[in-house]
Amino acid sequence: MRLKAQKRLNQPLWLEIAIPVGGLIMAILTSGVFLMLMGVSPVEAYMEIYYSAFGDSYGLSECMVKAIPLAMAAIAVMLSFKMLIWNIGAEGQIFMGAIAAAAAARYFPSDNHVFMLFSMGSMAIVAGGLWAAFAGYLRARWNVNEIITTLMMNYIAIHLMDYFVYGPWRDPASLGFPMTAPFPQSARLAVMGWGRVHSGIILAAILVFIAWWIFKMTRWGYEIRVIGENPQAATFAGIDYVKNVVVVMFISGAIAGLAGMTEVAGLQGRLQHGFSGGFGYTAIIVAWLSRLNPIAIALVSFLMGGLLVGGESLQIVMGLPIASTLVVQGCILFFILAGEFFRRYRIVISKGDI
Repeated sequence: MRLKAQKRLNQPLWLEIAIPVGGLIMAILTSGVFLMLMGVSPVEAYMEIYYSAFGDSYGLSECMVKAIPLAMAAIAVMLSFKMLIWNIGAEGQIFMGAIAAAAAARYFPSDNHVFMLFSMGSMAIVAGGLWAAFAGYLRARWNVNEIITTLMMNYIAIHLMDYFVYGPWRDPASLGFPMTAPFPQSARLAVMGWGRVHSGIILAAILVFIAWWIFKMTRWGYEIRVIGENPQAATFAGIDYVKNVVVVMFISGAIAGLAGMTEVAGLQGRLQHGFSGGFGYTAIIVAWLSRLNPIAIALVSFLMGGLLVGGESLQIVMGLPIASTLVVQGCILFFILAGEFFRRYRIVISKGDI
């Protein structure tokens, strides 16, 4: 007898619910074992995460603050994932957008709030979009693996930003810390009056709605899905594969670049080392947890923001390293991806020689 994976012809509703729930439970249990090995009670750790993130108004506002770039970056990678183009470079695209926004604030200053934000946003969109479109063109034209190119380009973007904040753009008044001078007030996003939540939340909500509308209501969204399901059939039907891949990767990178701009203009107020905190990587988990559904991305981003806020609290209260939060995120992604396999395939036992 031997085990064989057999593709499911349909997925019943109970399976659609059971697999993500089961994956989350397994992730929590596995992370709990890890916490126990570190000498921490899993129950106390999880309660601390819950109360620090969702126990009061400040915690909820911090969840929203982290959900803004997460949702935008998750929408970015979702667009390419729908086409089965694996853009793993949202982190680098976020950095390129932030660099471009900082350059706009530095070299094209203006007291006009609208002009300043428009120029920062435009430059961030172009920088992030071109950064991703380059990898997209290599993939579409010569079948160069986009996972490798986008991942490697992350490091180029990160170190490029470090060059500026450690070098020519470093603020002389920063006491040697790697950061630029504070942006002028005209280059800052408005605060919404709830903790540190800024107007970038409106932009994130608009992007969620636009992504939903594209895939539900437009022909182009349908073409993206067709290319993802069967590139050969799409080409046979007259859909331009190379053009669509490059365009989707450009838009994906543009949204991630815009996320970088909102983070530095809305929260940081300057460009500084490590400003992202890995949002581009975490966005991949958010996109898969959401099953590439734009509306679900908004909710999952908020919940993942809670995990990040809770992880910061674990560092302070229980003395755990930030890596403990990353372990929880990694467990979630691992079990969700494993669940995707069992959603698409069933394991059957067939008779025969091993």
